[in-house]
Amino acid sequence: MPLPQGLAQRLQDPALHALVMGAQEAAALIKVGANVGMSGFTGAGHPKAVPLALAARLAALHAAGQRDARVSVWTGASTAPELDGALAQALGIEMRLPYQSDPTCRLRINAGQMHYTDLHLSHVAPLARSGALGPLDVAVIEVVGILPDGRLIPSTSIGNNQTWLDLAEQVTLEVNLQQNPALQGMHDIEPTWLEPPHSQPLALRHPRERIGQPFLRCDPAKVIAVVMTDHPDRHTLFTPPDDVSAQIAKHIVDFLQNEVACGRMPPELLPLQSGVGNIANAVMAGLNQGPFEHMTAYTEVLQDGMLAMLRSGKLAFASATALSLSPQAAAEFNTHIDFYRERIVLRTQEISNHPELIRRLGVIAMNAMIEADIYGNVNSTHIMGSSIMNGIGGSGDFARNAYLSIFMTPSLAKGGKISCIVPMVSHHDHTEHDVQVIVTEHGLADLRGLAPTQRAERIVQQCAHPNFRPGLRDYMARAQRSGTGLHTPHLLDEALSWHSRYVKTGQM
Repeated sequence: MPLPQGLAQRLQDPALHALVMGAQEAAALIKVGANVGMSGFTGAGHPKAVPLALAARLAALHAAGQRDARVSVWTGASTAPELDGALAQALGIEMRLPYQSDPTCRLRINAGQMHYTDLHLSHVAPLARSGALGPLDVAVIEVVGILPDGRLIPSTSIGNNQTWLDLAEQVTLEVNLQQNPALQGMHDIEPTWLEPPHSQPLALRHPRERIGQPFLRCDPAKVIAVVMTDHPDRHTLFTPPDDVSAQIAKHIVDFLQNEVACGRMPPELLPLQSGVGNIANAVMAGLNQGPFEHMTAYTEVLQDGMLAMLRSGKLAFASATALSLSPQAAAEFNTHIDFYRERIVLRTQEISNHPELIRRLGVIAMNAMIEADIYGNVNSTHIMGSSIMNGIGGSGDFARNAYLSIFMTPSLAKGGKISCIVPMVSHHDHTEHDVQVIVTEHGLADLRGLAPTQRAERIVQQCAHPNFRPGLRDYMARAQRSGTGLHTPHLLDEALSWHSRYVKTGQM
């Protein structure tokens, strides 16, 4: 039977027409215990239908008494409720990597019901290719369309898609009619990787340059199913900047202006990287109102703030691996996609987060954190030391290799019950060696060139909330009198006492 006209335009390879099937049929082809590589990065470009059908199948098996009815899920980064949420609700995930942000996933992980490997995003593809993660049994990849020669038009994220297509024994393709076909041409997929000792330098010197082709590659003999869907990405609502995030943004803009005035930064700045969330969007809004022109971005996720900067002309070009837009911004993007296609390129996350490229391009890295300690160590993943929030994502790739490494947070959490500046972080993700600047609404601490005790003085004075400064200064003074080592003085019996007090009493 011929395909309907709309489907035929997206599925132009006639050899694949016989493999078109429903999501339930495709999900039935995924074996219990399989390692499944799925597309998706920050709620963009993930498969929508097959994961839901797979979750329903695994839930039915659980209900029938098959307690091992699970799969392991590999992605680019976080996805959406119809993937992470549905599979976690069904107790259908054995191992999740490399990043998640779903509340049900988080609940399962912290309850010990799901294993989670939290990885630097630039490390995932090399680890998978090495075989260290085990075999990849199935890839489920969303695409915009399939060309007559079998080339795949990528969707709104790239992530690890090409690696999954290369490594998987079997491939299921979700062709999403909701995604704009005019995305074609926005992507840059590098040639097949050569592993050490045969790897070659990456010839990328500017965010707008390309080193590959705008299509994904897949051996057609691997394809076992083609599923047609018509569902949007997870579009995240962002709140307008509040006073706290606006103050953080102002401190960063003022700091960057000073860097230009001191000759440490060109007038158009170096390429920007921004993490995900409302504070990151507020910083972009601040830059959009600031004095800088002709900026560029070399980042992993493009949010509303950068889209607005492209629209205003403040940002000339942006390189990323995924979009993460609000409903309003997504509508704007699709309405003016021809404009944005000339100013955005989406790459694999192995390139968007590549340490050598980040260092060579001189990226300004701006990432959120949960807490920092007085010496500048940063926790970006765990609450009270042991409960995972989301994961390290790409922040480590950027922080360690950036020209300028900035971490930002409000000074307080939980209505003032928690100080985000503490004597010692309860979990280390970024050591003091990778953190150059810390910012809260109260100020910015430039830590470059300072000894640990000097850093402590500056962080407490510039960044800590006034309610917690006396306690931090008291801790510092007593630690410096302890005599057990005055380079980075700590009171080991008290270093985590603030966290212990919160766990016991609900107040630091």
